Amino acid sequence: MSLVAITDYTFPSLEIEDSIFRSAGVDLRSGNDKQIAALQSLVSGADAVITQFAPINAEVIAAMQRVRVIVRYGIGVDNVDLAAAQSRGIPVCNVPDYCIDEVADHTLAFILSTTRQVVPNTLLVREGKWGLATSIEQMRTLRDQTVGLVGFGRIGREVAARLAPFKCRRLVCDAFCPVESVKLAGCEPVSLEELLTQSDIVTLHCPSTPQTRKLLNVASIARMKPGAIVINLARGDLIETPAFVAALQSGQLSAAAIDVCDPEPIPADSPLRLLPNVITASHIASVSPKAVRTLRETAARLAVRAVRGEPLPNIVNGVTP
Repeated sequence: MSLVAITDYTFPSLEIEDSIFRSAGVDLRSGNDKQIAALQSLVSGADAVITQFAPINAEVIAAMQRVRVIVRYGIGVDNVDLAAAQSRGIPVCNVPDYCIDEVADHTLAFILSTTRQVVPNTLLVREGKWGLATSIEQMRTLRDQTVGLVGFGRIGREVAARLAPFKCRRLVCDAFCPVESVKLAGCEPVSLEELLTQSDIVTLHCPSTPQTRKLLNVASIARMKPGAIVINLARGDLIETPAFVAALQSGQLSAAAIDVCDPEPIPADSPLRLLPNVITASHIASVSPKAVRTLRETAARLAVRAVRGEPLPNIVNGVTP
């Protein structure tokens, strides 16, 4: 009987996946130990592997004796060594469209929370006080802001569409998106340099790649408008954390809202947990009952398709089985 190994998961159980596997006559083996040796043991006899956050590096991939697919629970695949999988002829698949609305909604929630100072004013009232918790200058009208979107894929486009009724200026930097597509969405295509220097709010919606890691660093943050706001619901390593913290402390950045961080979880002693101008969330922007079920069912069915030798969609490392 074929075997699917699930390396790690944050769900209460694997009942959804197990039901799909049992119907297909496939066995399930699972674990939640992210140590390399434990992962090697878990995947060694598997026909398919599903992973969430575990490091599927070259060592782990080398232990895969007959794996036909590696499936990531999610859109990003930066925890999987794509080149190592490619060298072994193992396709890597993601689930690219399960949480588009959820993340776009959460982005808008973060933008409005930072521009309207929702959290500081809530905390002021909880302290038994009354009045304005911040300076008047911190209470911004979104219509008067320029919002820069770095990345114009599924989520970036939905964020831009949600921003349109607020009548703010929208800039887009995406080297892989046709200029006409950006213009048709009512946005302005610009270079990264133009976006950083002109935007009051910068929101990140690009994948983590060698080209985008540490996109916001000491030099690029210094070029941003003084008092700009940063929103990140993409990947934590798009931002150089020490530079980010320093800019928030100095006022170069007036505020930030992040659902992801580098490292993650945010260390207990990190200033990001306590800075009054930062809103943090624990990588939960993709969550809704519908989205989580879609994610889990899609991942399980991709594994079953691979076991059966059926064509696979959403291959991200260029391997054709």
